[in-house]
Amino acid sequence: MRLKLIPLLAISLLLLGSCSLIKSKDKGVSSTTGWAYNDPDNGGFEYQAGYHQATGPGLVFIKGGTFTMGRVEQDVMYDWNNSPRRVTVASFYMDETEVRNIDWREYLYWIKRVYPDDKKKYAEALPDSLVWRNELAYNEPYLENYFRHPAYSNYPVVGVSWVQATEYCKWRTDRVNERILINEGVLTDDLSQKGQNVFTTESYLNGLYQGVEGDNPMKDYSKDGATRRVNKSDGLLLPNYRLPTEAEWEYAALGLIGNTDGELLTDRRIYPWNGDQIRNTQKKHRGEMMANSVRGRGDMMGMAGALNDAYDITAPVTAFWPNDYGLYCMAGNVNEWVQDVYRPYGTEDEAEFQPFRGNVYTKYKRDADGNLMRDDYGRLIVDTVADVRNFRDGDYQSRIEDSEDWNSETNKTDSTSKDMYEANAGQFAPRITDKVRVYKGGSWKDRPYWLSPGARRYMDQNKSTDDIGFRCAMTHVGNPSNGD
Repeated sequence: MRLKLIPLLAISLLLLGSCSLIKSKDKGVSSTTGWAYNDPDNGGFEYQAGYHQATGPGLVFIKGGTFTMGRVEQDVMYDWNNSPRRVTVASFYMDETEVRNIDWREYLYWIKRVYPDDKKKYAEALPDSLVWRNELAYNEPYLENYFRHPAYSNYPVVGVSWVQATEYCKWRTDRVNERILINEGVLTDDLSQKGQNVFTTESYLNGLYQGVEGDNPMKDYSKDGATRRVNKSDGLLLPNYRLPTEAEWEYAALGLIGNTDGELLTDRRIYPWNGDQIRNTQKKHRGEMMANSVRGRGDMMGMAGALNDAYDITAPVTAFWPNDYGLYCMAGNVNEWVQDVYRPYGTEDEAEFQPFRGNVYTKYKRDADGNLMRDDYGRLIVDTVADVRNFRDGDYQSRIEDSEDWNSETNKTDSTSKDMYEANAGQFAPRITDKVRVYKGGSWKDRPYWLSPGARRYMDQNKSTDDIGFRCAMTHVGNPSNGD
């Protein structure tokens, strides 16, 4: 069943308007020292009471909680790569829909406008239209039309790798935060940005991007009548858009908020909706398809005159019912990239709170005064990197042979050790590396088995297909109930 909805552009504008924050901070008094806050006469120490995070454009608030992560129904593929375990996910934000072709075209347009001479940067951001080619199928029309033609503007972008999706998230963060500063009057529109003189959230916060001051700059309470740049303590800039973790994605897809009675979970779900089938069970819409997928061999859309899901390939991102969080197409349409590095085993060892595999911790150099050091382009200079993507992933613990470089106290190996996940590590080692990422959700070319949020598959982060897209997420700061 397809629903007619308010255009996403209108929703985005409403959400962007909601990002406005009051920058004139009321004077208050410290309960521990008696000194006034936000008072130039007392040195101007700033404090903002009652902060509430604004919802960024395109996002939906996902209230966190505990759930059983993993595959809870029969594993007919015998992968055994997502064993059920109880975990807790913090509250966060998730895109209401998958990122669309029109969204990606806007991204490309910005790159071309700001970096007109950087052909490589533009080429690296292009989706791979060749993913539509099939040696034994006539898919050339999709290769030529799917991304560029206005008929597919509101369809999910495909042919983008995990790396490309991650870069898009960074770009989106910068554009949203730049627009917030412009709307607040801190900055004015600057369409002359080119090359190195480009607004990014990091470059602005570190004083590398000056821009043009607006008519309502931030007050500097340490100097009466003076102004200053916005900083993180103001709470005006939003956290980064990013790919969701696997736990976040799975939790949001299940939408169990609709199946709770107090602390009691009344019904466990196989799919993002109730029931054990992919057709609507409500009386008014009984029998209509809940997701865009394949019913059987060669059945992509049903019979003429009685189409079932009504779409031959992908569908518009709001074409089917949302789940109880208000998220569309968390099953079917396209699979979606998540942040996590894939491992077939070791999920039971992951943290109970915010489980995630893929951390790489970076320590940056500081000067004698303790300030972070930067290169000539304003980038932080790396001191050390701790890559923990292989932490307790079962590599050496699962091998029969003893290893001198295995540290039983830290469960780590040194940088020169072999890894069972490298292709040359041994005769029976699977070809899984630190560049292999998880994707989830099932797609227009998948059977219902893959529509379960507990299902997981993997692919190299630099590759792309005609059935993998993505949506962005954002961390929620503060009250996990979002002020309720």
